Amino acid sequence: MHPSVKVLAHKPLISFIGKRVWPATAGPSHPHPAAPPEWQKSFSERAVPDSSPRAPQDHPVFLEFWDAPARFSKPSSRYLGQVEIDAILSGGASLR
Repeated sequence: MHPSVKVLAHKPLISFIGKRVWPATAGPSHPHPAAPPEWQKSFSERAVPDSSPRAPQDHPVFLEFWDAPARFSKPSSRYLGQVEIDAILSGGASLR
């Protein structure tokens, strides 16, 4: 016979801290504790949304790909030939 083994209580690897309580209203935001000190000092200035209109950017922003200049796209991917269109529509059956 083996001597009886002392049974240890099972301790789960994860523990739950309890039910979370969310604030009813959003209070003033605060900087992250690990943020650099210079960011923590100027956080209140950055956190307030600016009501003034934004300054124009030095480069244009394109909302749709066709608004961008031609230098940003490859000519081979812009246009499909009739053979490629037929192959796509037929599911590849027209290639034989």
